[in-house]
Amino acid sequence: MDQRTPVHRTARAAAAALLVLAASAACTGDTGGVRGTPGASGLRDPYFPKLGNGGYDVTHYDLVLDVDPAAHRLRGTATITARATQDLSAFDLDLAGLTVDSATVEGRPAAVNRTGHELTLRPAAEVEDRLREGGTFRTVVRYSGSPRTLTDPDGSQEGWLRTADGSVALGEPTGSMTWFPGNNHPSDKATYDIAVTVPEGLTAVSNGEPVSRRTSGATTTYRWHTPEPMASYLATVAVGRYTTRTSRTADGIEVFTAADTTVAKESERILARIPEVVKWEAERFGPYPFTATGAIVDRPGDAGYALETQDRPFFPGPPDAGLLVHEMAHQWFGDSVTPESWRDMWLNEGFATYAEWLWTADKEGVPVQDSFDEAFEDDANWAFPPADPPSAKDISQAPVYGRGAMVVHELRRTMADDERFFALLRGWTRAHRHGNASTADFTAYAERTTGRDLTELWDTWLYGRSRPAPKD
Repeated sequence: MDQRTPVHRTARAAAAALLVLAASAACTGDTGGVRGTPGASGLRDPYFPKLGNGGYDVTHYDLVLDVDPAAHRLRGTATITARATQDLSAFDLDLAGLTVDSATVEGRPAAVNRTGHELTLRPAAEVEDRLREGGTFRTVVRYSGSPRTLTDPDGSQEGWLRTADGSVALGEPTGSMTWFPGNNHPSDKATYDIAVTVPEGLTAVSNGEPVSRRTSGATTTYRWHTPEPMASYLATVAVGRYTTRTSRTADGIEVFTAADTTVAKESERILARIPEVVKWEAERFGPYPFTATGAIVDRPGDAGYALETQDRPFFPGPPDAGLLVHEMAHQWFGDSVTPESWRDMWLNEGFATYAEWLWTADKEGVPVQDSFDEAFEDDANWAFPPADPPSAKDISQAPVYGRGAMVVHELRRTMADDERFFALLRGWTRAHRHGNASTADFTAYAERTTGRDLTELWDTWLYGRSRPAPKD
């Protein structure tokens, strides 16, 4: 998930009601009776069962946004290319707030129904052949309004956040649906093109590679392209007054950083270390998985946490080295290898926290075992098993981070061979590059790679409900 380290962002939106199918009776308008069945209006995620939608797989989002931060207004056009995974008569998108001005499927008007954050579309009968299983179809939704900020149970905020001089969109785990319609679950990844028009004098930063910047009259349009698959919660748009810098790593990876003008000077030194961090992590975790990297640094107070938005992590104020290492490690663990469901969050946070321990050992001479021992003594890490948080509000709490990292270290100690251990990590990121993976996938992979039955390790450290006796 995001880096919710030093400032652990603990809570998430509460789990919604159980799965409901988008039935034709819920739709308005006469579309001529498209054959097939409605796609599911939720994916039965263990903590957010209504997030995401069934019946299709998105392959590409093309988002065109017009943002007026002063008026707190957003006008958008989302062109969504998807492949049907069943014969569809209707399908859902996730969209919280905002007004749908029009919707088409394959260029024909679609009937639209809104229930909470569920946007149900029933296509016209003339396009039903494109909605047969295996078919590719294009949906265009035009929408507008004042985008929402969602408040999680612990009081932290996500979605569309207003900042001192603009706005920033942070989507983990549910907030992306506040600024574009989509299949808002980490299991459905897609490529993105995002164009953002803002008042002249402001800069719009997003994921991936900068494509163009064009000023017309009193506005400027910034275009960004993400060629690798990205989960919706990792998409971002930040609008404000930024000092930007562009460079390349020795391996040719484009580095784009944007720091709020009020913190740009004090951010320079840490942002200059991004190529160093990427190289250091690539040696341990495998080749950097994207064509671009960088960071967005806003003012302290603009958000309550950092987040591993893909290619370009977001920070509320200049980060220290440990926080930068953590968020950059997420580019492998979370962004490239994305959790299959929100129950698998420890695969993000445990590995990113372990990256911090490795960095501290290499750069500050603090043995990883010392970091492990400190985490072991912290009662907060034993509140619940990292692979089984009790509720949605717990998926970003301490055990997911600290005890998740302890799982990784126990695996390393069990293997007792650093060369093989780091080869295992590189193999894991290679096997699931740009895909999704579950806890069961990882435990099976580790046992297959080591050739050992690791049941005791998993039962004690991953699923155990009590602290074991310390080892010598």
